[in-house]
Amino acid sequence: MNAAAAVHALSPPHDRLGRPLRDLRLSVIEACNFRCPYCMPADRVPDDYGFDAASRLSFDEIETLVRGFVRLGVSKLRLTGGEPLLRKGLPQLVERLAAIEGLDDIALTTNGSLLAPQARALRAAGLSRITVSLDALDPQRFREMSGGRGDVAQVLAGIGAAQAAGFASIKLNCVVERGVNDDQVLPLVAHFRGSGHVLRFIEYMDVGTCNGWRRERVVPSSELRDRIAAHWPLQPLDAQYRGEVASRYAFADGQGEIGFVSSVSAPFCGDCHRARVSADGRLYTCLFAAEGHDLRPALAQGGPALIERVAGLWARRGDRYSELRDAVGSPRKHVEMFLIGG
Repeated sequence: MNAAAAVHALSPPHDRLGRPLRDLRLSVIEACNFRCPYCMPADRVPDDYGFDAASRLSFDEIETLVRGFVRLGVSKLRLTGGEPLLRKGLPQLVERLAAIEGLDDIALTTNGSLLAPQARALRAAGLSRITVSLDALDPQRFREMSGGRGDVAQVLAGIGAAQAAGFASIKLNCVVERGVNDDQVLPLVAHFRGSGHVLRFIEYMDVGTCNGWRRERVVPSSELRDRIAAHWPLQPLDAQYRGEVASRYAFADGQGEIGFVSSVSAPFCGDCHRARVSADGRLYTCLFAAEGHDLRPALAQGGPALIERVAGLWARRGDRYSELRDAVGSPRKHVEMFLIGG
């Protein structure tokens, strides 16, 4: 059987724990205009990092890659960075990817600072959803959380522009660190309750090696949930699909919902069906992986070779670091978050 025939006969792969491949998180650029301390601290990552276009996958390579992943069962794609809106021509890439049959959902994660002028073009190109990282509402605290580079007013304007462009419900992700920005949780909830957008509070994770992670700075989701519920009673909601990363709660008074991502206190490795590919074409089978697998040689040979390579790597996957965190111990080498978008 030749390679093309083998690919045609290939069943969607499952890993060693029986998990299928359903979601792809694809970084389109390693550069970022922020220097958030928990992801890309300014004292560890120079300002010019990630702007070398020669090291990135081209739009043609990205399209081939995404088509291959769709053949393997992926139906949801999330474009990440770095800051993906720094990638020139991003709406044109979205338009190409939106034309791929079988790809049902294309989302984008952004810091929102460059969103306002691009929101309408992204929507017209076929982008389905937007997630904005927003770690503080207070202008000074936000600036500190972005490494002295961010303006929260600019991000709020981006959210408004996205809503005006037709993105009705935007997810807003806040990584919470004790003693750093946990005092911003209630102001964020008060601001966005009733807006139609969905706040999600994410436990501070030990992704990468340069963010100085300490467990005592993790605020468990259960603590945040109780703190919020004391002001605005909450009711649990069912998951929308198996493997959903956020636990969902509705405000009892009908003013929308919030979510909690509890990778440290309540790991969800058992249902993880996400693959991550960096801007330079390396596949990471876990957010906490130590090493990636270079897909560019297979990409150069064409779609069938890529599909065969990814299927083989996924079949050997056994990652469940969050469930084993305490047994594994630390420090341990992890890929940096800014390389694979979280």
